[in-house]
Amino acid sequence: MANTSYSLGQTLLKIENVCLEYDGRPVLKNVNGEVRDIIVPGRVQGQVVGFLGPSGCGKTSLFRIIAGLDQPTSGRVTVNGFDRPVRAGEVGVVSQSYPLFEHRTVFGNLMLGARQKEKDSKVAHDKVMALLNEFGLEDKYNLYPAQLSGGQRQRCAIIQQILCSEHFLLMDEPFSGLDLLMLEKTCELITKVADMDDLNTIIVVTHDVTAACSVADHLWLMGRDSDSSGNKLPGSRIVKEYNLIERDLCWQPGIITTAPFTDFVREVKEEFRRL
Repeated sequence: MANTSYSLGQTLLKIENVCLEYDGRPVLKNVNGEVRDIIVPGRVQGQVVGFLGPSGCGKTSLFRIIAGLDQPTSGRVTVNGFDRPVRAGEVGVVSQSYPLFEHRTVFGNLMLGARQKEKDSKVAHDKVMALLNEFGLEDKYNLYPAQLSGGQRQRCAIIQQILCSEHFLLMDEPFSGLDLLMLEKTCELITKVADMDDLNTIIVVTHDVTAACSVADHLWLMGRDSDSSGNKLPGSRIVKEYNLIERDLCWQPGIITTAPFTDFVREVKEEFRRL
């Protein structure tokens, strides 16, 4: 790579031959994927994977399997090098609606998450307050979710999942319905969360190709294989992966305004249309 040297460390998350069937109909077929620790000398560097695919290709099904919420028909997903399938709670989930308990304050919502990991209430309290400060919500701790803006609610939901699951976050369509300013702020937020710890890994499930390319270091494209006549075969898998680091298209201020980035987005969109 031209501008930044890096190496790959341990495997943080691995999808191994995941298959899923409903009533004998393949939904996912031999899905494989891997996220490894990206090591950049002299700085904290987390991982962000953009996960793209057309509607109905099984992204939601794989999303739930990665989160440990559903079990595949065969295969498995593992995290942190454990030789067992991922369990619910090990991977945080930030859904589109940013669900919070409306009858609890911001602080109350976050303490619920913190106490799932920390039995000591003072340690949990300190963690909550540290993250509220980190994300600029320290003056909102006593408000209720209905009193927050959409961006503040999103940050609160992300903090809640960080407290519950530590290093792994799945984000479902975080760019949906955002104006250009909010989209930019959301990309900055995802990068900020990833770079809080070397082991932090964020998988962003989205239809927004440009936003995914803007924030990710790797892309997964999900779709179905075709037969010799061009007919789509049953069951989706990750059909193509892109490494934006090797293409020198991430971690650089202003990279999204350059011709190579624009050409790359066009390439991904053309591939996306063929899925």
